[in-house]
Amino acid sequence: MSELTDLYQEIILDHNKNPRNFGPLSSANRSREGYNPLCGDHLHVHMQISDGTVKAINFEGSGCAISKASASLMTSALKGKSIEEAEKLFADFHAMVTADVSQPVDENSLGKMAIFAGVREFPMRVKCCTLAWHAMKSGIDGDDNVVSTE
Repeated sequence: MSELTDLYQEIILDHNKNPRNFGPLSSANRSREGYNPLCGDHLHVHMQISDGTVKAINFEGSGCAISKASASLMTSALKGKSIEEAEKLFADFHAMVTADVSQPVDENSLGKMAIFAGVREFPMRVKCCTLAWHAMKSGIDGDDNVVSTE
């Protein structure tokens, strides 16, 4: 196994077993539900947004290791970011996981989330790792519908 594969597995397992920012958020003023009917991932993303900034962000629900780890890393990365920074990170993350496998990964802009580049080899797993991100983006955009990856 390569070092990157080992790191990927280590981070995914850690964030799955010990998800950061997991649970309800009493100060939330925006919440969105995300559901992947094919695999059963079902998450809720809760955000406290004020003055154009993501002051707090949590998630709760159940899902596969990739889904939970992605939500955990996302919430850690977005806390304290401006709406514009959150939207750019969403766009960068989505572009990375949906890009051709041969495309290089910009680790500087994505940090630890660059480990999810490996899912682009498995299109069904892309939906798992983007579910929380789509729910977050929907919350920022003010869309009240349940987010589905289908």
